[in-house]
Amino acid sequence: RADGGKRMIARRDFLIGGACVAALGIAEALRPRTLLTLMARQPLTNLVPVRLGVWTMGEGGDIVVPKVPGSLSDKLYADTLTRLYINNQTGEQVMLLIACGRAQSDILQLHRPESCYPAIGLPIMFRRDDDIALGRAGGAIPAVALTAGAGNRIEDIVYWTRLGEYLPRSAADQRRDRLKTAMDGIVSDGVLIRASTLRMDPEGGPLHDRLNAFLVAFVSAIPTAKRPGFIGTGLAKGLA
Repeated sequence: RADGGKRMIARRDFLIGGACVAALGIAEALRPRTLLTLMARQPLTNLVPVRLGVWTMGEGGDIVVPKVPGSLSDKLYADTLTRLYINNQTGEQVMLLIACGRAQSDILQLHRPESCYPAIGLPIMFRRDDDIALGRAGGAIPAVALTAGAGNRIEDIVYWTRLGEYLPRSAADQRRDRLKTAMDGIVSDGVLIRASTLRMDPEGGPLHDRLNAFLVAFVSAIPTAKRPGFIGTGLAKGLA
């Protein structure tokens, strides 16, 4: 019986050891090995033109948001750009925000407006999937249209995210696509592009279509070789 007990213990230890080795092998297989960077290694302020069709950057230039070392935004993003653009024909104003992360890991994930707007006291009042058509050959960007606000402050928003070659529309899609890239042994960069405008008439309809037109002008103004960083290689080729 003593010998039988020893054999059972040895067998159990062998199985546990085998499971540990298998888990280590899986972890090693899933460990990303290749860095995929689509965004050009230049400051965003140099990549985005000051004129986007009928839209021109406001006289104040880039809006500088001070970075706090160790803060969430400091950890999330390698580079950010915030600009106010004015329509030369109508005087409309649109705020453009671009945030770029060089490696979207478990900790460094793109921060979606559905989370950050409520965090500053502006709950999401409306949300829908939104496809930004780039023309017959250019396809469409899978984006999200939102309206956030409280009291008389109503803000319409359209945004999209790129994670490697994926364009995830939701946080769940983003987690799925990040897992796919990890299983392929890739750590990819990512970017969030957001356009927003304050609605002067809170009772009026949302301005998402106007924001879409602005974003089409934005993509069209980006130099062809730089577009993959903003919309992925596939859409960039189609648009070219």
